Amino acid sequence: MYEVRLQQFEGPLDLLLFFIRRDELDIYDIPIAGIADEFLAYVRLLEQVDLDGVGDFLYMAALLINIKTRMLLPGQEVDEEGEPIDPRQELVERLLEYVRFKEASEILSEAHDRRQEQFTRGQELDAAAELQDTGETMAEASIFDLVQALRRVLTESEVQVVTHEVEPESWSLEGQQEYLAGILQDGERHSFVELVSGNPRGFIIATFLAVLEMARSGLVGIFVERSALDFYLSASGNPTGGEGATT
Repeated sequence: MYEVRLQQFEGPLDLLLFFIRRDELDIYDIPIAGIADEFLAYVRLLEQVDLDGVGDFLYMAALLINIKTRMLLPGQEVDEEGEPIDPRQELVERLLEYVRFKEASEILSEAHDRRQEQFTRGQELDAAAELQDTGETMAEASIFDLVQALRRVLTESEVQVVTHEVEPESWSLEGQQEYLAGILQDGERHSFVELVSGNPRGFIIATFLAVLEMARSGLVGIFVERSALDFYLSASGNPTGGEGATT
């Protein structure tokens, strides 16, 4: 079980890196056909969730389709000197540059965290309580780790057969935050999949957005089991649930 530090919502290059690291792919030899198909599936899901910056994902999806098409054409492209051109080269260079940028940012962030751990006289006792070992392993988690759980429950909801008409319902972000806050008052951890399974699609998506907003505000802790397509929630700061996720 990992306690999640949820970073700011990532962009299309982060999604590509997520696939590459998850499947342990060679960044210099990306299997574009499979990556493009899975990327498109995620984009369709992100469009439904309506996360900010979906337009950037659509642009990257178009780029991947273009590369996929060029790789399927008979005969290999060549440059002015007759050397073969790999259609993936520009994308690889962008990914490598982005990785270098992220690594530099992480170095600066770690330096900032080390500085935050230095306390002036009189703060030691308060800080000691906050730094006690909770027994959890901290892990950087991508928004896409959480989207896998959302994708699972939405897929399961699509196979349910509706046999009667019902009045259309709507769920607000604020209402789902209140719903989650009420459940998490017991101080226990709750499975996201169990909280939303069996509910309409609108309920699932609104609840997922409420989780992200509460995590960004430090109101909930998020815990991920790498072996399962699920994640767990607890109220931030309670003794059983551990510390809240940060953004």
